[in-house]
Amino acid sequence: MDRIRIKGGNRLVGTIPISGAKNAALPLMIASLLTDDTLTLENVPHLADVEQLIRILGNHGVDYAVSGKRIGQSGTSGRTIHFTARTIIDTTAPYELVSKMRASFWVIGPLLARMHQARVSLPGGCAIGTRPVDLFIEGLQALGASIDIENGYVAASAKGGLRGARYRFPKVSVGATHVLMMAASLAKGETVIENAAREPEVADLAECLNAMGAKIEGAGTSTIRIQGVEALSGARHRVLPDRIETGTYAMAVAMTGGDVTLENTRADLLEKALDALREAGAAVEPVANGIRVSRNGAALRPVDVVTDPFPGFPTDLQAQFMALMTRAEGTSQITETIFENRFMHVQELARLGARISLAGQVARIEGVPRLAGAPVMATDLRASVSLVIAGLVAEGETVVNRVYHLDRGFERLEEKLGNCGAEIERLSS
Repeated sequence: MDRIRIKGGNRLVGTIPISGAKNAALPLMIASLLTDDTLTLENVPHLADVEQLIRILGNHGVDYAVSGKRIGQSGTSGRTIHFTARTIIDTTAPYELVSKMRASFWVIGPLLARMHQARVSLPGGCAIGTRPVDLFIEGLQALGASIDIENGYVAASAKGGLRGARYRFPKVSVGATHVLMMAASLAKGETVIENAAREPEVADLAECLNAMGAKIEGAGTSTIRIQGVEALSGARHRVLPDRIETGTYAMAVAMTGGDVTLENTRADLLEKALDALREAGAAVEPVANGIRVSRNGAALRPVDVVTDPFPGFPTDLQAQFMALMTRAEGTSQITETIFENRFMHVQELARLGARISLAGQVARIEGVPRLAGAPVMATDLRASVSLVIAGLVAEGETVVNRVYHLDRGFERLEEKLGNCGAEIERLSS
């Protein structure tokens, strides 16, 4: 099993290209099930989760082709992939595939909308909370689906097709908003989704669906209106920049006191996180085609944050910000409101010398003047990269084990950091 070794102490200086968003690419890929035409996606990141979803879609009959790189493209340029679901050959998503990645459960919406039936295993994924599928089921039932849970599978059917309806989510859910929006695109009549997720990835999916012929209004707000259509066509769509990768590298730069331009990204995708960085003492400014982040000599100040759905502070940046706060001059507080088990990185940061105390969903971080390298273990995707951020300033050598978590969500992390001066390498078993 691969590991990552870091020798701390180097400032990050240079340019880091930001990849396409994993959290946008996955639902966009799943949307290919809605049409028998070809859906072409540009700027698709090369990640383990993307490759796993390609295998899952292939199980349903989706063919794919990857375009070659254009002249002038760098090794970190996103891929262009063509997805064609001419014929759905299987409406079952088996446990051995779905258990490896939670987002693969989302195929239930397009399969039900297009084929009027689906049998999908209950999902797996990161162990950061229960994340039940109740919201998905209730939303699809509101559209007229009959659903049973049997032998670990969700069996859904909609004889004659789905019907438009008004549904209000009792709790904001990005995944359930994706699924209901895709399903409603082919439902008969109008669907109104209330208390919908407002994340940029939801708006990105809606933009793609509209290019395919859907009629969606209000994506990016809490109320989405969808006029169902009989069929969707193919389209070409570019995946938006990864705001979590952007925030992660921004925090790494602030941690090392560096000066880096993050290319191919947008500040409006993560304003709350960038505001927290500014409050902590980093300079953050939008530039042409990106964001410049620097911290030259200023001490890190403690900042309190509360995770919230967009446009709040992202839960997917909570671990990274905690790593940054371990070196602040004072005590900061992080309150996690989205997932109940998302502090598993605390014990590993403590191995590097961090002082963090937990009380329920609140973490208090007492900044320390130094961290010391040590072997640590990644527990989930975002926690793993928080250990890398801490390792960048830890004295001596830090070895991060179980980095397959990193490969699920960060494209060429060692290369991107190494090109900016980090002493970092992958150790293959």
